[in-house]
Amino acid sequence: MNIRITYRLQLCRVIVILGTLFTTCAAALAQEDTVRLTMKETENIFLKNNFSLLAARYNVDVNKALVQQARLWDNPVISTDQNIYDAQGGFFKHNGNSGQVYIQAMQLVRTAGKRNKLARLAEDNTTLSANQFDDLLRTLRFSLISDLFEVDYRLKIKKIYATEITELQKLVKGMDAQLLSGNISVKDNIRVKALLFNLQNELINIQAQLMPLQSEIKLLLNSSDTAFVIPVLNYSLPDIIKAPLPGRDSLMQDAFKNRTDGKIARTLLAYQNDNLVYQKSLAKPDISVGTEFDQRSSYAPNYVGLAVSFPIPILNKNQGNISSARYAIKQQQALLDAQLSKIESDVAAALEKAKYYQQVNDMQQLDFSQQYDKLFQNMLSSYQQKQVGLLEFIDFADAYKETKLKILDQHMALIRSMIELNYQAGQNVIVLEN
Repeated sequence: MNIRITYRLQLCRVIVILGTLFTTCAAALAQEDTVRLTMKETENIFLKNNFSLLAARYNVDVNKALVQQARLWDNPVISTDQNIYDAQGGFFKHNGNSGQVYIQAMQLVRTAGKRNKLARLAEDNTTLSANQFDDLLRTLRFSLISDLFEVDYRLKIKKIYATEITELQKLVKGMDAQLLSGNISVKDNIRVKALLFNLQNELINIQAQLMPLQSEIKLLLNSSDTAFVIPVLNYSLPDIIKAPLPGRDSLMQDAFKNRTDGKIARTLLAYQNDNLVYQKSLAKPDISVGTEFDQRSSYAPNYVGLAVSFPIPILNKNQGNISSARYAIKQQQALLDAQLSKIESDVAAALEKAKYYQQVNDMQQLDFSQQYDKLFQNMLSSYQQKQVGLLEFIDFADAYKETKLKILDQHMALIRSMIELNYQAGQNVIVLEN
């Protein structure tokens, strides 16, 4: 009997030591430097500092400059031919009796509106780069918002654990005093400490899950600050649960219009159509027009003439590029149809998911969660007053934690579905921030 009691006491000490270590570790993590950011503040930093957005924004400026370049006329070409040595006049002797000089100035005139058509292609590229910038912004913003809500979700999980741990630590402190007085058994003392130890262990795991989320947020914000980002999210679950969702048809039409990937596909189709027009214009020959002066090599001593030149489109009528442009239009039309079909599927799935989680979450569930917190306090008080047994209390504590986590999981599933619905629709269908 003495050996068994000694063993239990040793086990109790081990659990206390491990629990202390876990508590110390959790406290060290909690004492990190923190910075509290609202959604608006986070997005402002994101728009200002994100390298990917900066690069995409510069790409728009690059293509704007190329539009200006496409509208410019070709430079005139001046060519000359002079004699180096004349047996009669000597080196570089040019006068009325000796030497020869030939000068020509030519200007290329592009026909069939080639400059305007080329500028139109450059404008399509500018529109495409702007749409690609918007699509990148949409995707990265979705990642940022998702990460902020995920951090908020895990911090709420931590709060559930911290609340239960705090109450159990108070209980253990009182039980230790009761154990010394011989009012409770070592077995009961160890069981409660084991429960506390498990909760502290799970809390450390939750803290570990926050680390990659913090890293991704810092990457999106291009921040080297080591401070822990705490999102300050101002949203109301009751409002989100009761928020009316738009009809499928109207939401689909808005998504076709607003989704940036759809805009990219339509811009690429417009580019291919404009490219066909441009390739057809290349079949028309350009004309070079100019004037020339010739001293002493023509039938007249000082000859001034008009020069005109253009290729004759007999063998090469750009037929290969024209045919290729036609096939490119058909290809891009098929890709556009596929993209629109994907948008329709994405929006429909996101809308159904949002409706489902609105139905799963209700106001009664929120009231139940608050009542459950009060019940936990009553149960804890009943155990301290020995109105309930240890096993019943431990079972209730486990059930309390699991139930609170499941309720929180359902709430987060609703938030995730609304974030995804906004992303898939290409607009804020549900405003999450008040």
